[in-house]
Amino acid sequence: MPRAKRGFKARRRRNRVLKHASGFYSARGRIFTDAQEQVRNGWQDAYAHRREKKRNFRKLWIARINAGARALGVSYSRLVNKLKAANIGLDRKILADLALRDPGGFKAVVDAAR
Repeated sequence: MPRAKRGFKARRRRNRVLKHASGFYSARGRIFTDAQEQVRNGWQDAYAHRREKKRNFRKLWIARINAGARALGVSYSRLVNKLKAANIGLDRKILADLALRDPGGFKAVVDAAR
């Protein structure tokens, strides 16, 4: 009796992994076991980096707001405190965009917070 070779199901599973690994360096894109390991690591990294991206953008917005605020003579932390006290509900993304693209509008927001 000939040995069982799994056939279609196993080939489909392997090809699915290899399709995800296409473009990877050397054996990681061609050899199933290497590709499987690299794809799994890639998915773990992608999961972590989707969360890290949110932190990085928040840092960028804070840096931009701080730079804009200091040009107007107030620090970031004091500005955020005054915005809360004045009940101005602009988030950091919008404030950073104002500081970068519309300095006049940003100055108006800072003045309203004072």
